[in-house]
Amino acid sequence: MNSALHTSNLTSLPLLARGKVRDNYAVGSDRLLMVASDRISAFDVIMGQPIPDKGALLTQMALFWFAKLGHICPNHLTGDAPESVVAPTEVAQVQGRSMLVKRLQPIPVEAVVRGYLAGSGWAEYQASRSVCGVPLPAGLRNASKLPEPIFTPAAKAAVGEHDENITYQQVGQSIGANLAEKIRATSLQLYSCATKIAASKGIIIADTKFEFGLDADGALVLMDEVLTPDSSRYWPVEGYEAALHEGRNPPSYDKQFLRDWLEHAQVNGQPWNKAAPAPALPQDIIEKTAAKYQEALTRLTA
Repeated sequence: MNSALHTSNLTSLPLLARGKVRDNYAVGSDRLLMVASDRISAFDVIMGQPIPDKGALLTQMALFWFAKLGHICPNHLTGDAPESVVAPTEVAQVQGRSMLVKRLQPIPVEAVVRGYLAGSGWAEYQASRSVCGVPLPAGLRNASKLPEPIFTPAAKAAVGEHDENITYQQVGQSIGANLAEKIRATSLQLYSCATKIAASKGIIIADTKFEFGLDADGALVLMDEVLTPDSSRYWPVEGYEAALHEGRNPPSYDKQFLRDWLEHAQVNGQPWNKAAPAPALPQDIIEKTAAKYQEALTRLTA
């Protein structure tokens, strides 16, 4: 493994924002340099220890999917080399883990698509037999495949705060009915195409979230990351049926592995309350998490 990059420190470009994973820098008035750090978050809390090579793996996976899905929706990539816009002394912080992208007007909606019942969707289903206002049939279990994929949006929250599940109707009220329908239809189409590609590699994409922006002409553009283990639940097909039968989370290539460990972690002798500061990650958890990300990329692109 290479040395991990927890936080980038570029002085040749103005820093605009640090997200949970990405550090965004301005490149003129019309482009952004997005640097994927090795930070990892869970339950909307950034862990204190980075996962070596994670940012590079996320970037490679996002580029893979942008290339596969470009016929459905344009994306924010400029096609220019990220290394070309930083000082020579800063290339090492950027190389292999960055994207040089168009500056867009971001839409404040997480476009979540679920093909399986898991995570907060499973919890909500148990309480109401629905997810984000979408009614579902009785008798589903944790990790059940849904009759058809559903669009279950969330309102984007500030770093350190929890995204809030909202209904499709609330999206329409927030951004307008026409744009809401365009995002819903595009998200479902992207998910459908991606799941077919992943299935051919023995991977189930249980759910994912897309982010969109508008360009200067008002066109809808896919942005940020896409279909990475940070924004999706990746399950290997082997082991899925057994997990479903037992009502537990299937083995995963994503952050669920870390989430499962955190559910039993302690801070000062007490169960972690899922608020900062996060528990310190043991070395074996760091290494196993890194291996999960690497395995996902290797399997997907083999």
